[in-house]
Amino acid sequence: MTVRRQFRELIAAPELLVLPGVYDGLSARIAEASGFRALVAGGNAAVGSMLGGPDIGQSNMRDYAEHYARIAAAVKIPVTVDADTGFGDVLNVRQTVRALERAGVAGLMISDQDFPNRCGYLPGKSVIDAAPMVAKIKAALDARQDANLVIIARTDAADVNGLDDAIERCHLFLEAGADLARPQGVDTPEAITRVVGEVPCPFIGIMSQAAGSPRLSFDRLNELGVAGVTLPTLAIFAAAQAVSRVMRQVRLDNGLDGVEDALMPLSEYYELVGLERELAAEQKYHDAGFELVEAFRSSRTAGTGSNLRDGSHGLRSEGSATPAPVAPDSKTATGAAST
Repeated sequence: MTVRRQFRELIAAPELLVLPGVYDGLSARIAEASGFRALVAGGNAAVGSMLGGPDIGQSNMRDYAEHYARIAAAVKIPVTVDADTGFGDVLNVRQTVRALERAGVAGLMISDQDFPNRCGYLPGKSVIDAAPMVAKIKAALDARQDANLVIIARTDAADVNGLDDAIERCHLFLEAGADLARPQGVDTPEAITRVVGEVPCPFIGIMSQAAGSPRLSFDRLNELGVAGVTLPTLAIFAAAQAVSRVMRQVRLDNGLDGVEDALMPLSEYYELVGLERELAAEQKYHDAGFELVEAFRSSRTAGTGSNLRDGSHGLRSEGSATPAPVAPDSKTATGAAST
């Protein structure tokens, strides 16, 4: 089963899906090793880790695509990502969807904020009209190559125009073909109850440190009928706190003695990043290279010629002196890659 199909089934399952936020390949591997079934890579964490800056719209689509591709490649579980506003109008949205789909994400979210996009919990937001957002959704669906890629349409209208407008927009987004419609800023039991009851798709809530407190428990969210909850800043806030403490302590102590307990043991780190697995793969390829060279030289010495490329070892057909031609309509032909 592909990660995209897996993500769809996890959303539809009756139990609450918890998606911790990650900010790079290492934090993604830590979350996967901790037993989580899917991950979210949000814009706040992306900009913080890439630029060391706040999430106020200063990055671009290509940086996001490269960043998310590294995260998706580091794990075997679904990763859903934040695509901000799609980085422009409908044609930009098309390019964004194509780039993020190639990056290997399981789902992506596009918001109806005006440019520049900013963290949903920061002041100064504004939203575009519903019609141009519907146009963006249509463009996203046309750009999608894999029908299992989950297109999430987010609205920030609740904080700008009120919950009624946000719910109406969710209906419009679903009518346009979005797989999920997600209203931002719906955090209270009363607001969640309305959205779950009135918007005909699974509701994915958010539990961000940027939203402040109090926060509902996972059990309470499950009781309210919430399908999933993202924790978009969890890993980057944890890392920022831990690294800050260690750096300050080393500076204060002028040595490492006071931080040893705060550092992951070397053996655990190597296990996490798969050192033994990578070394084994490296050795396998070198062994195969050595064996092929030895067999080739032995056959030359014996005067029997080399058939190493026959059969499964290459393109040369039995008894042929030249490689078999590649059919013009083959998918391996130059320029045949799908766009």
